[in-house]
Amino acid sequence: MPSIYDYTVQTANKESLSLENYKNHLMLIVNTASKCGFAPQFEGLENLYKKYKDDDFIVFGFPCGQFQHQEYDDIKKTTEYCQLNYGVTFPMFAKIDVNGPSTEPLFAYLKEEQPGLLNGKIKWNFTKFLIDRQGNVVKRYAPRTTPESIEQDIKDLLY
Repeated sequence: MPSIYDYTVQTANKESLSLENYKNHLMLIVNTASKCGFAPQFEGLENLYKKYKDDDFIVFGFPCGQFQHQEYDDIKKTTEYCQLNYGVTFPMFAKIDVNGPSTEPLFAYLKEEQPGLLNGKIKWNFTKFLIDRQGNVVKRYAPRTTPESIEQDIKDLLY
């Protein structure tokens, strides 16, 4: 049976990163889009990251252009946009697909663990998955769910 720690993802700098490096961390994994109406959530995600990173909490942003092409094709533009407009310092990764035949394997796993209301499909940008310190995918949040509204769930799992 696979675990979140079995997955390797590609960073924005095209380096491979094993999620095994984040054992015993609380993770929030989000499919993002810079040109989406939900992009202001970057600020809330960054605030959560800054507030709890010293407690081994991490946010991972995975840019995706599958929903009305709301992400830049150039990952450098994506990371610059996020840093300049929202002060993002949490890790951003290579642009991925979250649905369809080219789905990033990590997101296939996340959707299998927390299928949501659309039988495993991701509805839109800023779908969020919360992973506990043991690597369990414990909760899935809809795109409209703000980072601020999930802070209590994060605190409950951290402390």
